Amino acid sequence: MRALLQRVSQASVSVDGEEVGQCGPGLLILICAMAGDTPEQATRMAAKISKLRIFKDEAGKMNRSLLDTVGSALVVSQFTLAADTRSGNRPGFSTAARPDEGRALYEKFAADLSDLGIAVETGDFGADMAVSLTNDGPVTIWMDDAQ
Repeated sequence: MRALLQRVSQASVSVDGEEVGQCGPGLLILICAMAGDTPEQATRMAAKISKLRIFKDEAGKMNRSLLDTVGSALVVSQFTLAADTRSGNRPGFSTAARPDEGRALYEKFAADLSDLGIAVETGDFGADMAVSLTNDGPVTIWMDDAQ
């Protein structure tokens, strides 16, 4: 799985002008299931993200996790994180999971994050979504299950 994490003051996602998910202080998580990914990888990624120390402590150092801060998460599916731009000018997406597998892993990831005690809202898998955010920091982190 691949994820792009953005530490946010707030974030929301809308479909056809209607807000379908939002979060307050915490993380906007853009997530992509890759071909061959497993439910265990989704669980591992959720656990890692929940404990990632990227929030400020009392001294202003990035030393607190989403769990420590009792922050929330907005999880949005984004298959374009699988883009292969090595050849030509049009990205290829053949390394992304098939839509049915991608949806199952996306839902598993969000459920696992919620099971860890994090307030989670989601976008609408496969929809044309408009994402709005106020990046905090800015802090943006790329994660790949291979890391």
